[in-house]
Amino acid sequence: MAGNILVIKLAALGDFIQAIRPFTAIRNHHPNSHITLLTSKPFVELAEASSLFDQIWVDNKPKVLAISEWVSLRAQLRSGGFERVYDLQTSDRSSFYRLFFWPRQNPEWSGIASGCSHPHKNPRRDLMHTIERQAEQLEIAGVKVAGITESLDFLNAPVDQFALPNDFVLLVPGGAIHRPKKRWSTEKYSELARQFFVEGLVPILLGGISEAEILEEISINCPQAINLCGQTSLLQIATLARQARLSVGNDTGPMHLIAAVGRRTVVLYGNSSDPALCGQRGPHVTYLRKPNIKDITVESVKAVSIA
Repeated sequence: MAGNILVIKLAALGDFIQAIRPFTAIRNHHPNSHITLLTSKPFVELAEASSLFDQIWVDNKPKVLAISEWVSLRAQLRSGGFERVYDLQTSDRSSFYRLFFWPRQNPEWSGIASGCSHPHKNPRRDLMHTIERQAEQLEIAGVKVAGITESLDFLNAPVDQFALPNDFVLLVPGGAIHRPKKRWSTEKYSELARQFFVEGLVPILLGGISEAEILEEISINCPQAINLCGQTSLLQIATLARQARLSVGNDTGPMHLIAAVGRRTVVLYGNSSDPALCGQRGPHVTYLRKPNIKDITVESVKAVSIA
């Protein structure tokens, strides 16, 4: 099938990383098509670097009463002349977008929207890992995902400006503010950082501006750590992951990126999220999980880190 294709993937970072193989499968299935990605602003950099899309649109996710924004989004979607839509977000919002094409347009639609042409009806879809769920969805639409190996070479950017040592570990101690139960304690991260430094590995702290307080506390407790809070792009995080001896972090978006491209990766879990459904995937990933994430010991992290 040639023509115009729309792919919807709005959030979040981990889900976007795990959609790279589906993106690749869609491009392979539609080699001569003009493919547009509808995504959120934070992921434009990754989408552009991938070279898998001919056009990238940003969804500003209008509020309910922002009528003019809804009208603009509807007009933009209808202007694409899409023959098929792959909704990889499969949320209430993205499913609602199907109505924007009615009644004049009726593109084929892969997703969970009511009345769509290629519905993913598996009643256990919400119990599947994101990667297997998206693969099954696309297979139903005739897109082969099995056996495809996506290239992650595009996840790369210069990091020379950081002047980092040869031997370092990445620590990612942050996470969503509204989900504190996904965060290991700063005290334990501090102790882990100190132990790594004693063993000749310089701790590099990664996180966004909203996590500045956490990273600063670890920096105070371990002055030898290098704090890169708010200084790295997503592509630079990928490069750092490739260069690091090891990465340790909570179940947060950057750890999906790190796991996909890095060396040994250790991800810490409590019962507030399930790695069987959304866990990081990569060549050397280890999950450490306790019902209460704070019960994970520094010793247990060190044990799997050097295994």
